[in-house]
Amino acid sequence: MISEQALLEGCCNNDRASQRALYDRYARKMFAVCQRYTRTGEEAEDVLQEGFVKVFAKLKTFRGEAKLETWLTRIFINASLNHQRQKLYLFPMVDVETVPLVQHEQFSLANLHLEELLKMIKTLPDGCRVVFNLFAIEGYGHKEIAELLGISEGTSKSQYNRARQLLQEKLMRYERDYETYRKTTL
Repeated sequence: MISEQALLEGCCNNDRASQRALYDRYARKMFAVCQRYTRTGEEAEDVLQEGFVKVFAKLKTFRGEAKLETWLTRIFINASLNHQRQKLYLFPMVDVETVPLVQHEQFSLANLHLEELLKMIKTLPDGCRVVFNLFAIEGYGHKEIAELLGISEGTSKSQYNRARQLLQEKLMRYERDYETYRKTTL
């Protein structure tokens, strides 16, 4: 297996084999990032392609201050956000004053697999899904999210709260269905 440094040098010199090796090494992980921000596999593939175009264009600026995978993930998050930003006018955004904020809700994840949770997240409205991913999964603060998306901090909070509400409802339905299934199969 080629070292990361040799891979980077080859990519910076436009060596196609190195570029292919970098793609092969990171495409699956970066596709998973793209999938969290898009609704369909085709959309995620488009973002993945856009992201790798940006990676190869900006690879010479990589200074090695962070792990390569961390740097790549940031590029793919930004590519995903840019893709969503193109549809931003479609986001049903509301400000925090119009949505009651519910605190300290507990999600029951006992019988839920990660894949099922990701499917639930994909069904959220675009604005809620993007803010939920940035806040709950990527670890951004609401102020950062507001700056990234060009929305108010209150809107970010309300979108996150709405996402939590919707997910909690979906989880409750899932738990109910799971219990019904267990009772009928025992």
